[in-house]
Amino acid sequence: MITGGNATVYVSDMDRAVSFYVNVLGLKLGQRFGNHWAEIKAGENLVIGLHPKSVKAPPPGTSGAISIGLTIDEPIDQVVQRLGGKGVSFRGPVVRDAEAGIALAFFGDQDGNDLYLCQVTASW
Repeated sequence: MITGGNATVYVSDMDRAVSFYVNVLGLKLGQRFGNHWAEIKAGENLVIGLHPKSVKAPPPGTSGAISIGLTIDEPIDQVVQRLGGKGVSFRGPVVRDAEAGIALAFFGDQDGNDLYLCQVTASW
């Protein structure tokens, strides 16, 4: 079901954020898709996903501006149904972004920390 993931950080300036994580902290740039998304590798097992600020997300530096994304390898609707049956409460319907090639489902843990499921729907 869950195959990996990342900690998503909303940023106000993608170039500045990439420079900080790579040039200042010395981490490795994995992939970058313009100003839409960048993956910073922190060692072998942690990916920090940089996402530009958005009207649909908390402002950078505020509560909720960092969330944990869990990549899944099966249809998101099945995972949402299964986890919902175990008491997970999702925040709205599955969000499908055909242009980005992903489907997302947002929820929280018992303390209200933000998490989301991500199914890659495009075959790049």
